[in-house]
Amino acid sequence: MSVGFHEVQEVLENYKSAVYEKDVERYVSSYASDLHIYDCWNDWECVGIAQWRKFTKEWFHGLDEEGALVKVDFDEVVIEENSNLAFVRCNVTFAAYNESGEKLRQMTERFTFVLRKENESWNIIHQHSSLPISMETGKGIFNRK
Repeated sequence: MSVGFHEVQEVLENYKSAVYEKDVERYVSSYASDLHIYDCWNDWECVGIAQWRKFTKEWFHGLDEEGALVKVDFDEVVIEENSNLAFVRCNVTFAAYNESGEKLRQMTERFTFVLRKENESWNIIHQHSSLPISMETGKGIFNRK
């Protein structure tokens, strides 16, 4: 799938809609083939588009089995860019709903994206998600206060 993202904001909008529609190929179209991701889930890191596609298929398959739709919202978005590199930091809220519209769960993570422009299109080359950690329990804090 060849998709061009001429504005950084288009990459974020594609992320949101592809997750909601559970469209693996559209979702990974936002990422460069040589991406490097530090994620909060399971693996310490993900290197390369093939590994990210596999992770995404598993994620979306799990949502299908559950009958869940996930709405993504970006909050406190800061974008800095020059001609060929961009930096985005934001809070990302993932809210899962069942088919009747009932909210099943919600969590918010901190995200940083680094994007590179190639052939006039922006693609994510690095993504880092994080959570603050409770000093009392050692567990991640998934909801903003």
